[in-house]
Amino acid sequence: MSTGPQLPIALDAMGGDHAPDEIVAGAVAAAREYGLPIVLVGDEPRVRASLAGLGPVPVGISVHHAPEVIEMHEHPARALRAKPNASLPVAVGLVRDGRAAAVVSAGNSGAIMAAGIFSLKRQEGIDRPAFGGLIPTRDGQAFLLDMGANAECKPAWLVQFAHMGAVYMRVEHGLARPRVGLISNGEEEGKGTTLTLAAYDLLKASDLNFIGNIEGNDVTGGKADVIVCDGFTGNVILKTMEGTAGTIVGLLRSQLQRNLRAKLGAALAMPALRALGRRLDYAEYGGVPVLGVHGVLINCHGRSKARAITQALRLADRMARADVVGAIGRSLAGAGKSLHIEEEP
Repeated sequence: MSTGPQLPIALDAMGGDHAPDEIVAGAVAAAREYGLPIVLVGDEPRVRASLAGLGPVPVGISVHHAPEVIEMHEHPARALRAKPNASLPVAVGLVRDGRAAAVVSAGNSGAIMAAGIFSLKRQEGIDRPAFGGLIPTRDGQAFLLDMGANAECKPAWLVQFAHMGAVYMRVEHGLARPRVGLISNGEEEGKGTTLTLAAYDLLKASDLNFIGNIEGNDVTGGKADVIVCDGFTGNVILKTMEGTAGTIVGLLRSQLQRNLRAKLGAALAMPALRALGRRLDYAEYGGVPVLGVHGVLINCHGRSKARAITQALRLADRMARADVVGAIGRSLAGAGKSLHIEEEP
């Protein structure tokens, strides 16, 4: 499968709460600011109506008609079977057929994962693909996975997640030996559930730079570069961080508006506060990659607006150019039996 930079990025123009207008606006911004070639996949009359309100169409933007839409509430597998001409499966099919370098969607997350598995197929050595994404830490970023694709996991899957996360941080962020931490309820080797205890032993025996267990208060402390857990735990961590960030920003805003002195202080602190806001804003990260399938697939927040879509398209472009998928495949092949792959029943 070709993922050369000359290929466009397939963007599901109909996925998300603000589709197609905000999705199309994000694509136009990415084409104008970064020169990215993008194919907008969706109901062509609606997509072109959104384009019409944004001025001249940039070079590199094209439209691929897909008359159906998979809604957020629909069952992923059933919707994919019932709507083969929906924007999401059509966009993923362009990557499968070598006509696009990557897929970006803010649509139904379950359908995004299912489309990746059914159409792009799992990489060799991967039992379950995972959602992995960057989270801000005290002095940089960490990569957390799984963020919600697999609520219940087997120990071997966590080892596979760790390998994929380590490759991502090495290729995307230049870390030669990313530190891998396992989420548990204590740092000691004997702490945790049946799942984490078994995963600890497998990770300790691997060739990864495994630093052991990390607790919830270490997640944003910069102790690990790759943080591994089951999808239930990862999603709770992600949503807690999103809610906490919103609360902190709201509290700061209210406190800085209390009196004249606070307002003057806020004016002086505004550059730092804006920088903090950007670090805590999911739109700055764009989306999270689906790791473990044969293709670059980016899952965006359902509430994504233009800025988040632009950032997700940039991430997709970087991953395609760096051949992150190929690097994961090579890492898994090198790990071989040490992954302790468990066969499907």
